[in-house]
Amino acid sequence: MKIQKSPWKSLFFVAVQFITLGAIGLTGPFIAKNGWYFTLEMAGLVLGIWAVMIMRPGNFNIAPDPLTRSELVKEGPYRLIRHPMYLALLLTTLPLILDSFSIFRLLFWVILLVDLVLKMQYEEKLLLAGVDKYDLYIQKSYRIIPFIC
Repeated sequence: MKIQKSPWKSLFFVAVQFITLGAIGLTGPFIAKNGWYFTLEMAGLVLGIWAVMIMRPGNFNIAPDPLTRSELVKEGPYRLIRHPMYLALLLTTLPLILDSFSIFRLLFWVILLVDLVLKMQYEEKLLLAGVDKYDLYIQKSYRIIPFIC
């Protein structure tokens, strides 16, 4: 299956991601006060750092377009889930919404969630077309939530 990369689509996904993250960050605190929410926030942060370290900085792209030198990584959190960085963003931001709730902050988080889901789908089509054995990796891993989806 050959899919055409779309720089405009990639730019749109990244722009929405950063706009929503900025809106969440600018409309409330960066650290949850509630202990449970703080723990969830820190779990998301640790997952994100772990995923970046395993992927190695410079070996991935913020845009959903795989780099030409992309190699399939199946270690660390990638053993179970294909998009741990996206999960980390959601786990880090959701506690902030719940801890300092407003309907606008929730709306920004829902937009972020939808954006990341669409970005994942687009990215996976590109990876299927360009990364050897990605189809086998899909069969043995979860998209974003271990043991669920």
